[in-house]
Amino acid sequence: MSLFRKAAARIRSEQGITGLETAIILIAFVVVATVFAFVVLTSGVFSSERGKETVFAGLQKARGTVEIRGGVVATSAGGAVDGLQFAVATTAAGEPIPFDPAAINNRTVIDFRDSNTLVNDVPYTVTWIVGDGDNLLEPGELAVVSIDPTAMAPPPTFAVNTRFTFEIQTPVGAVIDITRQLPAALDPVMQLH
Repeated sequence: MSLFRKAAARIRSEQGITGLETAIILIAFVVVATVFAFVVLTSGVFSSERGKETVFAGLQKARGTVEIRGGVVATSAGGAVDGLQFAVATTAAGEPIPFDPAAINNRTVIDFRDSNTLVNDVPYTVTWIVGDGDNLLEPGELAVVSIDPTAMAPPPTFAVNTRFTFEIQTPVGAVIDITRQLPAALDPVMQLH
């Protein structure tokens, strides 16, 4: 019997060790799962914060954008284009946009290009149709931008059927391209398409 007891004791002790080993392995799995869950949750929170930053940056860019209201009007005298103008406003729920042509910093810049000419920082004037007296284009305000082609350096040659582009670059918002074409015959006042 003593041999039987020794064998039973050995089995019991091995079962006890097996149970202890199983418990250690289960605890290790729980710890690893906890660390993995923490990493997944932390990276999820980080990703959602980065996504939120991206959305807010996109909103800021969209709110700092101008839109063209109406068409582009060209005037001519003596067979040459002597003026271009278009009305601008902010986009819906937009941020104030600086429209002071004389400013040095933080201002809206207009560039011109056609097939033969590129003029950066075109001189322009602003006439306020609806405004509060400052040089910021704010929601609900309307301004007309006038450009004198003879003030550009080098001055472009506006021949009939000339296709050209004005590029409006605001300090924060998206760049707006206005591409138009002169008609086959120049009239004193022309709505360009």
